[in-house]
Amino acid sequence: MKALVLEDVGKIKIDEISKPSPKQGEVLVHVKACGICGSDIPRAYKDGAHNMPLVIGHEFAGEVCEVGEGVSGDWAGKAVGIFPLIPCKKCPCCVEKKYEMCKNYSYLGSRVDGGFAEYVAVPEWNLMELGSGIAMEQAAMMEPMAVAVHAIRQGLRACGKDLQDLGQLRKAKVAVIGLGTIGLLVTMFLKDMGFENVYTIGKKEIQRQKAFEFGVDEAHYVKEISDVDLFFECVGSTESLITGINAAAPGGVVCTVGNPSSDMNIDRHAYWQILRNQLTLVGTWNSSFTHDTTDDWHYVLGRLQQGAVKPEKLITHKFGLEEILEGFEIMRDKKEEYVKVMGEIIKVSDSML
Repeated sequence: MKALVLEDVGKIKIDEISKPSPKQGEVLVHVKACGICGSDIPRAYKDGAHNMPLVIGHEFAGEVCEVGEGVSGDWAGKAVGIFPLIPCKKCPCCVEKKYEMCKNYSYLGSRVDGGFAEYVAVPEWNLMELGSGIAMEQAAMMEPMAVAVHAIRQGLRACGKDLQDLGQLRKAKVAVIGLGTIGLLVTMFLKDMGFENVYTIGKKEIQRQKAFEFGVDEAHYVKEISDVDLFFECVGSTESLITGINAAAPGGVVCTVGNPSSDMNIDRHAYWQILRNQLTLVGTWNSSFTHDTTDDWHYVLGRLQQGAVKPEKLITHKFGLEEILEGFEIMRDKKEEYVKVMGEIIKVSDSML
């Protein structure tokens, strides 16, 4: 089969490799769509992966075409999204079903072969049945969507709220800095949840346009802001973190979402702001996938099934598998404006499956 193989740092190419066979407890997924995550760029060109050679790609969806031993044949032919983190199920976090914080996890696309291939072996446990009405390009965005929902939930918990009891919090002043895929998805879900005062801080024209498409008022796309009750930092830089700390209202919450590209350092003034304004800084990581209807993935699935959210609005580029390296280069070199670059492993129409 054809696959995008990371052989070593900076050595990535489309190659012919052996088609995998599902082991016990696994299925074989015929990949239909796979998105490039921002983390895939340093993985490919700077830091490498945990194990190489490796088929990268962890934002993907497809159709089950074969089942391994111990897996119900009912999965055959079903359209699925895939939770990419493979937990150990033994550590203290796993015992509490906090699989996203597993201490001994594996990961599709960074530790074992992932989605930029025609076929990939996936544990049955990691499958999310899609049902009808969800396009494959939407399903391939379920992973970053769930990450966004998880971040919002972390922020809400720090405010003493949850998704079922937002109440007057919908009137709170909320801000999002960093309008890449995750930041824009956080924005999309905040608006879908009914938050009335969502402000966004971005740098690019395409980000501004996408924020407006998700319902952000033109006057709420800003360069500076203050008195924010709930601030989402979706960049992962010292500058944006300090912006959030300085913008937070007394008693406010700053949710750190962005992956840092270098060391983070805050100055004395920002630290004083945390102390004197009694701010809450909360971290977020990955997403909850527990097979319970209350987890982040089921929330995302429900909103997609109801047609309430349109993540595909963020897709700016589409490439077939053999051309996907062009998408990687666009993101690496920033030679074009982009938000989400999507690989269509098998060409699918824009119509629903």
